Amino acid sequence: MSKRILVAVDGSEEAAEALRFAADEWPDADLTALHVINPADSATGADGGFPGASDQWYESAKQRGERVLAEVSEIVDRDVETRLEVGRPTKTILGVAGGEKPVGEDGEDGEPFDHLVLASRGRTGLSRVLLGSVAEGVVRRAEVPVTVVR
Repeated sequence: MSKRILVAVDGSEEAAEALRFAADEWPDADLTALHVINPADSATGADGGFPGASDQWYESAKQRGERVLAEVSEIVDRDVETRLEVGRPTKTILGVAGGEKPVGEDGEDGEPFDHLVLASRGRTGLSRVLLGSVAEGVVRRAEVPVTVVR
């Protein structure tokens, strides 16, 4: 049975390194790169600022996510599946790792991934307290093994 590895990517060099690591560490595994669009990153606020602002923000975020996934897929010399989801990063990464089906697909959830790989930017102190840590949240709550690449 081949391993299924989920690699969370955000467009950073650290995330690209996490994908390289996974490809090298598990050469026979099926790799899936996941990019999460975080609605909290919208600068439009709860009211949307002006008509259509949230739609415009989402389209821009979706295009960026697709670009991130296309670029990261090219950095390793093998096939990488890609997945773009919308949600809070920690919760979404954990859900996908656990086998949740993509939003909008009918049917039952799929198979969970065997392993999860993500990068940590190594924030410390006040920035970590204020911003939280996706890596820490994933490590604390994941039901599959997690590798954090620094």
